[in-house]
Amino acid sequence: MYRSGLTDLPGGGAVIDRLAPERYQPGRVPAAVLRRGSRPDTLPVGSPGKVGVLELAFRRIGERTELTGHFQKAPLHITRPHYYDPELPGLPYVMLMMSGGGVLQGDRYRLDVTCGAGSAVHLTTQSATRLYRMEQDYATQLIDIEVGPGGYLEYLPDPTIPFGGACFYQRLCVTLAPDATAVLGETVLAGRLARGERHAYQAYCTDVEVRDPDGGLVFADPVRLVPGDDPVTGPAVMAGFGVMSTLYVVTGTRPAQEIADALHEVLAGTGLRAGAGVLPGDRGAWARFFGDRSPEVQAAFHTAWDAVRRRLLGVPAPRPRKQ
Repeated sequence: MYRSGLTDLPGGGAVIDRLAPERYQPGRVPAAVLRRGSRPDTLPVGSPGKVGVLELAFRRIGERTELTGHFQKAPLHITRPHYYDPELPGLPYVMLMMSGGGVLQGDRYRLDVTCGAGSAVHLTTQSATRLYRMEQDYATQLIDIEVGPGGYLEYLPDPTIPFGGACFYQRLCVTLAPDATAVLGETVLAGRLARGERHAYQAYCTDVEVRDPDGGLVFADPVRLVPGDDPVTGPAVMAGFGVMSTLYVVTGTRPAQEIADALHEVLAGTGLRAGAGVLPGDRGAWARFFGDRSPEVQAAFHTAWDAVRRRLLGVPAPRPRKQ
């Protein structure tokens, strides 16, 4: 484990500071989020506990994938990798955790994951990510994932719940080798549904980008939910549903239409509002589905993930273990 905030740049030479603002501050923030920022009278950006950094590196060693590089700064941390899937005994399941109860105004998080050639990794979160009320600033999270040749990565976090007044931006950028696979998930609730809270947040904005190793864009999927600016309950957004979930399957190991058809078939049987299609350039498939409650959407998500697993790996998706 690395024990300092400094790290060598690839190839040696210069040293960069993991805790420098340019490392954890997004290069761009949507205007709907940025204009709600101001200097809070609580702990400001950059204070201890306000910047979470997590770096993970995985490499295939023999018959399984090992965690070979690890740096963490609270509030972000992980448990040790677990190998509990009897169908894939060499694939580690890694749980991403926050030492606090949720995301607060002025929080800046950064997660970097590198998966070496031939490695296979599953990343998830400990529980739902709670975005608390933010009266004077916003929060951001940057996630950069690199999957090497022949690699396989699943990044399937639990739902995000934006509380009333929350203002949040996340950028997920995945760099993928031509023969690598990434299965990515994103689920957001309209708010604390059990309390009857719906779309009381200020802004929930995310960018998903997948790129080739040379930086070429495979696809991008921006989501902008800003109730104060534009309706978020129309037919092109969340309509009257309480939960929206998206699954992206970026791969060249199976025909894109085959994956899209499989997703369409299994989601049609859930009774949820759902659709599936092929990604640009036939680089895989994606599905988006909506429901009234989190349990039914999470069940549908597992069904879709299971269908993908069976086609890509020939094995079923296991039930989550988060106790």
